[in-house]
Amino acid sequence: MGSLGGVVADSQFHVLAVDDSVIDRKLIERLLKISSYQVTTVDSGNEALEFLGLQDEENKDSDLPSVCTANHNRREVEVDLIITDYRMPGMTGYDLLRKIKECSSLRDIPVVIMSSENIPSRINRCLEQGAEEFFLKPVQQADVNKLRPHLLKERLRNNKSKLIEECLGSRPIKKENFQ
Repeated sequence: MGSLGGVVADSQFHVLAVDDSVIDRKLIERLLKISSYQVTTVDSGNEALEFLGLQDEENKDSDLPSVCTANHNRREVEVDLIITDYRMPGMTGYDLLRKIKECSSLRDIPVVIMSSENIPSRINRCLEQGAEEFFLKPVQQADVNKLRPHLLKERLRNNKSKLIEECLGSRPIKKENFQ
């Protein structure tokens, strides 16, 4: 392996798959596992938020200012990518995407939307909100193969941040450190 291998490819990527359809959930889980991804499946946007450590807005006090009240530090498994169905009861995939992108600690996790409906305005809206890809169902292995560049980019970004933190140690970041 090249220099990239030691930094990026040594650990398995973890994908959170969200779909209310058991058949579609099993299909995406199988395709992801064939590609050697670790997979967690949930059947709703609310379950995904719970898994990510975000409190459900309905259960929060109304005077709390943030949409992102995260308990994600208690999460034992890091999520490298989220793939979600667009049309689900309760919370749509678009709503889930918005909540993730509004949360400063989660916004860098790539999100991919899937749908059986080819509606250009919906696709554009999801991409404009920050989705990395929009797959039409049924999802194919070729679609899953498009995920790796997004995962590698995010893993490199995380490793770069950790390296900077290690180099700076507990020193405060000052302007003169970068001149």
